[in-house]
Amino acid sequence: MDHPTTASGVAKPRWLRVRPPRGAACERVRQVVSAQRLETVCSSAGCPNVGECWSAGVATLMILGGRCSRDCRFCGVPSGGCLPPDGDEPPRVAQAAAAMGLAHVVITSVTRDDLPDGGAGIWAETISAVRRRCGDATVEALVPDFLGRLADCKTVFAARADVLAHNVETVPRLHGVVRPEADFGRSLRLLRWAADDGLVTKSGLMVGLGETDDEVLGVLERLRSAGVRIVTIGQYLRPSRRHLPVTRYVHPDGFEQYRRQAEGMGFDAAACAPLVRSSYQADRQARAAGVGC
Repeated sequence: MDHPTTASGVAKPRWLRVRPPRGAACERVRQVVSAQRLETVCSSAGCPNVGECWSAGVATLMILGGRCSRDCRFCGVPSGGCLPPDGDEPPRVAQAAAAMGLAHVVITSVTRDDLPDGGAGIWAETISAVRRRCGDATVEALVPDFLGRLADCKTVFAARADVLAHNVETVPRLHGVVRPEADFGRSLRLLRWAADDGLVTKSGLMVGLGETDDEVLGVLERLRSAGVRIVTIGQYLRPSRRHLPVTRYVHPDGFEQYRRQAEGMGFDAAACAPLVRSSYQADRQARAAGVGC
């Protein structure tokens, strides 16, 4: 199905080659983000789609600082040395979203286990600020797991993002290696709680970390059983030599088969392709789930 290739010392396949961000629209995004003193996951995590998205005037804003309290072995976001939350951040996020003219605002954050509420209060304030400032724009919140604390999750749910996203990232067997401070079951519970609260839920995972196709399909089944309506699957790309190596490059035909299988399970939207990331063309996925229609 997936034409696996050992990645060590092997050049990336042609379908993973992308152009760097350039042009007037990209510069405009940079200026807006800089003016509001914000972070983007596009830059912090080294997203391969930054050129395409920024050229379209779209960016995913990242709140609660630029450093994560966890050190996942797949992620390029810096860890440690977290600063206290900035109470002025929510209105600055809203101003940036308005300045970019975003019709679908995607917000994410670093994980902040160092905070008593995991940043839930700032999350709720940010969603509310964007709603007040951006009128008819829909809001997608890609949240951490808040250490599985239901009260903190409910604080975020109460802000009523149009899409509540949380990525499981990999299959259960690999969580201890890929995300040693996370837990698959905890992530699944958060998604179930959100779905039970009436929110449109979304999750995603990467391939190329040592999983099998049967394990990927097993995750899809468990996500669908938890009420998840939107799913994304993309190729893991190693941020640096200190991160986990890629074990295989999945051919685009393999991703297409994932997509067909996910849709057959009843997901409203399944974005599956080598360069897909959770926020990539998120507006299309949200519309497929009836958001903003």
